[in-house]
Amino acid sequence: MTDDRLPAEYLSPLAELVDEVLAGVGYEVAAATDAINDAVPGYGGLFDPATTPAELRRALESLLDSGLTRPPVPEPTSDTLVLYVDGSSRGNPGPAGAGAVIMDAAEDQLARLGRPVGSQTGNNTAEYVALQLGLSELLVRYEPRRLEVRIDSMTVIRDVWGGDDPTEPGVETYSEAITVALSNIPEHQYTHLADSDPNPADALATVGADIAAFGPG
Repeated sequence: MTDDRLPAEYLSPLAELVDEVLAGVGYEVAAATDAINDAVPGYGGLFDPATTPAELRRALESLLDSGLTRPPVPEPTSDTLVLYVDGSSRGNPGPAGAGAVIMDAAEDQLARLGRPVGSQTGNNTAEYVALQLGLSELLVRYEPRRLEVRIDSMTVIRDVWGGDDPTEPGVETYSEAITVALSNIPEHQYTHLADSDPNPADALATVGADIAAFGPG
């Protein structure tokens, strides 16, 4: 696995720039948001209504020109990891985001990841992207022997662990990348999350959807 920027569906130019910044910091939402907010003049920020698209574009371009660095990678307590993933789409299809949280065996959070997926994207596609996002970053940072993926999408579960062909149009690229990523982990299993189960990746997927909703800029 590499730390190259992951593919996305159609995004506005402004949302594309935010996604580039996210990729530069390893899709760590807090690190990207702090960097963007510091680069916006005055008291504005990424989601501040007072920030104009022009101000945000200048801040994003300045960050990309200056170079971005990934935050330090926390050490896990063992070679067993837990990955929460979730996708969010407003309108289904609509602005969509992906979120992932990497934890160690003690369930200490090691990474909180998020990104926009597309401006007219369905929820199932966002779920695939969330799993690809979490696995890609997990393998860039760690060498796990065992992994438990906690996920609520039965569509993704039936494809990835059940051996079914993808039923969602256009997700083959994501599905194939997920299969390759999992082949690098000796032991992996999933836990299906019910709607009532807490999922820390949900809020990050919502942030991604917020970014995907940005206008042209």
